[in-house]
Amino acid sequence: MAVKADEKEAKPLRHGYTTGSCATATTKAALLALITQEPQREVTIRLPIGEQVTFQLESCDFDEKQATTATIKDGGDDPDATHGALIISTVEWREEPGIVLDGGIGVGRVTKPGLPVPIGEAAINPVPRKMIREAAQEVLDQFEIERGIKIVISVPAGEEIAKKTLNGRLGILGGISILGTRGIVVPFSTAAYKASVAQAVNVAKEAGCEHIVLSTGGKSESFGIEMYPQLSEEAFVEMGDFVGFSLQQCKRKQMKKVTLVGMMGKFSKVAQGVMMVHSKSAPVDFGFLAGLAADAGAVDELIVQIREANTAAQVGDLMADTPAFFEKLCESCCRAALKEVGGGMEIETMIITMKGSLLGRVTIDDTHDESDRNRG
Repeated sequence: MAVKADEKEAKPLRHGYTTGSCATATTKAALLALITQEPQREVTIRLPIGEQVTFQLESCDFDEKQATTATIKDGGDDPDATHGALIISTVEWREEPGIVLDGGIGVGRVTKPGLPVPIGEAAINPVPRKMIREAAQEVLDQFEIERGIKIVISVPAGEEIAKKTLNGRLGILGGISILGTRGIVVPFSTAAYKASVAQAVNVAKEAGCEHIVLSTGGKSESFGIEMYPQLSEEAFVEMGDFVGFSLQQCKRKQMKKVTLVGMMGKFSKVAQGVMMVHSKSAPVDFGFLAGLAADAGAVDELIVQIREANTAAQVGDLMADTPAFFEKLCESCCRAALKEVGGGMEIETMIITMKGSLLGRVTIDDTHDESDRNRG
């Protein structure tokens, strides 16, 4: 029987599990294999949210000195860069008591301040560290063992996967981070991306930045770097669709100036106060753009064309010879951004074309009692 489209959409999205949960599961399984000298095919752990979850193991190798187990990360229906990655834990006996935790191949190492992990340590975040240590300690207590162990978490494809993340900019080199605060990945929750943005702003603050350039993607970031070559690399943060969240992080870290760089589609939404600009979050309001065009002196025929346009980029093409339109759009973005953060900052907006040329640029400085607008 054929399934209707709306029935397909009604199907609930599947939760997945974090790299932290996978690392905890493989650590528990490896330690059990090391102690019992028996192969482990699955293992059950408790997630931070209190849920018990069983993980299937891809491999389990052991001898009397060490054991290594692996599982494949299942991100559920979340488009996560680490979905399908092999997460491995190796546990070996130590002469000294206590638990030592480190990262191996494919797990990044922290090289900049501002992250929740000290410089020089493996990029295994606080909650996964706690999960891994507690799971290991429970097994040791269960078997009344007081020997020390060393745990090494590895992700063979980690260095390659990290290229799709913000890790390099954050100063996490050599691989991915082992993440997760709840243990599960909620589909399209985008919590991981938001966490990366928050960390990036924090790293910028620690590096002494007072001016951050927020871009919607790689092309707009490259444009921002061109415009501000004097800024350090930490000052450039890819916010993606999370305009409001990123602005709030900048305000929280007391940034003096924020520059927004993006294209017509997303920024025509920001101009109206829409601060989550995913294509599905809100449609482009062509009536709003037509109104701006009218204010900029566009003729009636052009205004009609804008109302009937298919994309914001098309509107940009129609208004290419009317700089006042882009100035008004940039000004609206600045004012919406200042409203989002409650003022007290200098906000600059730069709108560029798909080919990377500037359409409009406006700055509003709200750090004084009276707003000064400088057009450039």
